[in-house]
Amino acid sequence: MTLAIQALASAALIAPTAVAPVVIAEMALPAAAVGLYIAIVYLGAMVATLVGSHLVLHHGAIRTSQYALGLCTLGLGLIATGWTPAAVLGAFVLGLGYGPITPASSQILARTTPAHRMGLVFSLKQSGVPLGGVIAGLVMPSLTLAAGWTVALLCIALATMAFALLSQPLRAALDVELSGATYRPGLAALLGPVRMVWDVPSLRTLAMCSFVFSAVQVCLTAFLVSYLTAQLRWPLVAAGIALSISQVAGVVGRVLWGWVADHGPGARSMLIALCVAMIASGLAMPLLGPASPHALVLAAVVVYGGTAIGWNGVFLAAVARLAPSGQAGVATGGTLAFTYLGVVVGPPLFGAIASLGTHYGLAFAATAAPLLLCLVALQRIDMRHRQDVNRP
Repeated sequence: MTLAIQALASAALIAPTAVAPVVIAEMALPAAAVGLYIAIVYLGAMVATLVGSHLVLHHGAIRTSQYALGLCTLGLGLIATGWTPAAVLGAFVLGLGYGPITPASSQILARTTPAHRMGLVFSLKQSGVPLGGVIAGLVMPSLTLAAGWTVALLCIALATMAFALLSQPLRAALDVELSGATYRPGLAALLGPVRMVWDVPSLRTLAMCSFVFSAVQVCLTAFLVSYLTAQLRWPLVAAGIALSISQVAGVVGRVLWGWVADHGPGARSMLIALCVAMIASGLAMPLLGPASPHALVLAAVVVYGGTAIGWNGVFLAAVARLAPSGQAGVATGGTLAFTYLGVVVGPPLFGAIASLGTHYGLAFAATAAPLLLCLVALQRIDMRHRQDVNRP
């Protein structure tokens, strides 16, 4: 169920970008609007992931996930109006729904997963993010051509609400170990997860790297269709299929890298290898053009998707291992605040670079610079367990 909830929330987030050229044309928006949409969504997610950490402790992971899916449904409904002010609000509400889902699932899985299986199990659950991209990439273009983009968005919205209802029977079994303390919302409470992460050097380094990794991941997902249609002159449906292929590669990558990290080099070495592959993939994008063979373009998309989308499970498993005992959800929320901040900052910058002559390939290549800094930081990180750390 955590996999399904993650997939539906991800599909809701990615759905507008999967038909971005159509939406932008009908709403008379500039190309950079895709980056602004992503920034607004993740601004909401950044706030909600901190609040969600507390909601999980006080209301349970399943109930929190139900609230989140309801907000995703509302956000898509607002975007489907086609009115720019409502769409902006809808993007923020969608982010409020997306933010709490990962801390909720991490709290469940950290409690029920053996330490030596965390990389694989967390990667399996996080494969829901690219799986949502597969759903959006396959469903949205076809539905848009058949019935219009607003109807297509509403279909995804109905699916998110359906899964919120389907998860209800699991509450009795999974919403356990709730905190009896009263939660008093305030700045200090909101920043508690961030302080926890900042006080542990290894968690702090992981969080800062996730700032960059998430920006690269979401830029690939949000701008791939635009890159293929505007720069490589692919038709919309073919570009949507390529987006789905990149997400499938991300699904396979997340599971594979989690298994490899558990049975081989460990989380740090795995993240270093993925960072190198992301750098190489970004630098390759401006080398492709309209005359490039489709097989070569799809091969590049597979490598880029498998790495830029595939890092997340290994990262979250490492966070869960390093978190204070019983605080995996809170630590996850704290690191995700940095993760989502990267998505708030990254796509608008990417969109600004891409708007210079509609050169999306140049924008992809520019991501290599911050990734090089991550490469240096990961080589110095201490990944020993810190379960003895006990901070409020």
